[in-house]
Amino acid sequence: MSEISTPQKHERRKQHRPGELLEAALDLFVEKGFAATRAEEVAARAGVSKGTLFLYFQSKEELFKAVVRENVVKPVSEGVEEVANFKGSCGQLLKYLMLEWWRRYGSTKASGISKMIISEANNFPELAAFYQAEVIMPAVSLLQGVLERGRSQGEFKNFNTEQTAMAVIAPMLFLIMSKHSSALCHSGSKLMKPEDFIAQHAELIVRGLSVENA
Repeated sequence: MSEISTPQKHERRKQHRPGELLEAALDLFVEKGFAATRAEEVAARAGVSKGTLFLYFQSKEELFKAVVRENVVKPVSEGVEEVANFKGSCGQLLKYLMLEWWRRYGSTKASGISKMIISEANNFPELAAFYQAEVIMPAVSLLQGVLERGRSQGEFKNFNTEQTAMAVIAPMLFLIMSKHSSALCHSGSKLMKPEDFIAQHAELIVRGLSVENA
């Protein structure tokens, strides 16, 4: 029995290895940043050799891109499908997306990737360009689509959708930066809950766009 089960267990372990490496890499990128994270540290945390890591990911840059696709790109992709199937008003949809963004990304450790990119973009322009192309632009496009739908349906006023999308995103990025920096220094203070902050931000945006408030 053991002769049969041992190879099966080894095979299951091998199948899960990429996910374990991505999890270890995410932890270290958030903790230490891209420049300070070494491939051998990622491998050690995942319980494998450095050579094994490079069997799955050709370089630290490719490992980082895989981490971003798994943890940051995925929530945006899920949002595209939900926008297409949403039945409520565009105001309701916008509020829903903003709160879900926090639940699925902002509240998770993966949100530290956003701070890391902002902090290290000048030193790693290729990674910054990758993040811009695979995360920022799709997120802006997603929000623009919701805003344009609301405008075309007569729910929202006429406005610049790209600038408005950035106005939606900017305070939420500030919230992430605070969570991974200054908020750590104020753990004993009574700060506003992130969900309350985003709900208030969403309410202000929707009210400002609504034709009912023209």
